Amino acid sequence: MSRTIEITILSAEDLQVNRKHIKGKAFVEVQSDASSEVGTTKVDSNNGSYPSWNEKIVMDVPLHSRFITIDVRCRTSSTASNSIGMARIPVCEFVGGYVPENQLQFLSYRLWDSKVRRNGVINISVRVKVSHHSCSGSIPLSATGVPVAGNGTTGVVTGIPAVWLNYQRNL
Repeated sequence: MSRTIEITILSAEDLQVNRKHIKGKAFVEVQSDASSEVGTTKVDSNNGSYPSWNEKIVMDVPLHSRFITIDVRCRTSSTASNSIGMARIPVCEFVGGYVPENQLQFLSYRLWDSKVRRNGVINISVRVKVSHHSCSGSIPLSATGVPVAGNGTTGVVTGIPAVWLNYQRNL
């Protein structure tokens, strides 16, 4: 089982190799920790340390996946590349919680090089695609509800987070 995630790699800022700004040939690889599927952008050869891609990568991410890894790389030859900086993004930052499905989020993350030094920022947008199921294959609504009022009926229960309740008590 998986969910479809649409990640748009927008741009990066202040990319360096050996503390010198890169001249170009930067691209991005995206992968989840629970899948071998890798999404890749095209190489930006024109913008040096401030590359811009604006490329959409659509991936099926397994439900048990915990992280999405974004690796900004620099092409050194026609087949070789070096990692410039990496960000490991917890899937829980854009799945579940208070963010509804199909909601577009713009996010920026610090990149870290192989020596665990800060090395730029990656700017992305993320959207968890709404899953469309056919009526014949879907679970009936009554099976997904929670028993309400003890009379055999079911419904959806909405709660208020305990943090909010504790905050209100302390006011």
